[in-house]
Amino acid sequence: MGRITARWPITKMAVAQGSTDRVDVLAVEEPLEIRVGGSPLVVTMRTPGNDVDLAAGFFVSEGIVSRREQVVSAIACGGPGTGGSENTYNVLDVVLAPDAVLPARDRARAFTMTSACGVCGKASIDAVSTVAPFGPVADSVTVTAETLAALPDALRAGQTVFAKTGGLHAAALFDADSGDLLVLREDVGRHNAVDKVIGWAFRDDRLPLRRTVLAVSGRASFELVQKAVMAGIPILAAVSAPSSLAVELAKDSGLSLVGFLRGTTMNVYTHPHRVANPVAVTPGAAS
Repeated sequence: MGRITARWPITKMAVAQGSTDRVDVLAVEEPLEIRVGGSPLVVTMRTPGNDVDLAAGFFVSEGIVSRREQVVSAIACGGPGTGGSENTYNVLDVVLAPDAVLPARDRARAFTMTSACGVCGKASIDAVSTVAPFGPVADSVTVTAETLAALPDALRAGQTVFAKTGGLHAAALFDADSGDLLVLREDVGRHNAVDKVIGWAFRDDRLPLRRTVLAVSGRASFELVQKAVMAGIPILAAVSAPSSLAVELAKDSGLSLVGFLRGTTMNVYTHPHRVANPVAVTPGAAS
């Protein structure tokens, strides 16, 4: 596995207070080429670490696999990276089962073109929608508003690399019933962080991810909603805003989408029946 952080000399300045030389900690960003049976499929810029989970989550999100046994093996090897003689392990060669659904050649090229932002640039829901094997429509889980309100703090507490660099997105999966953290991943790409979470669940044979909440540290884009739907996650909660296309896809797919999750407030954009918010009763009030 390559480096997750790097140190870089900087000049720290403050207005009217002079400057000092110091060393800053940066989040590492390197390319990962994912190959299937030796043939390149996609290149994405990511923070090294949990690369097999990243690839598995990508395969799930794109409808290529849905069962753990469909990923037979994965071997990391040296490839394009920072140069020099160091083996950066920036190529991951994956062997898939014969029943895995590989994309057509033109779609594989599109993966490479849009790898830095997932599926952004697609014109409409119809252009990117894949038949989801684990749609969240039938998931009857409910979560309290109080539980959701606690997720951003739990997310931030687990962002160890962000605390050092300030330069990473995070995604975490929580049990909707208990609020317990199941897994958390950080990455320079928000879509990569989500893929790493889904890939972890896939490799642990947890799909579909019923009765869970996916919490993300940034905005809720179309691509993140798509990934949640493909993994069968019923609730996606973001600390920032969703896009219009994300809301439309969440509505059509049966996903409960929560945005602006900050403090004790939140906006529930779709399927609010999954979020319970009981009103406190004042002692002595008439029943």
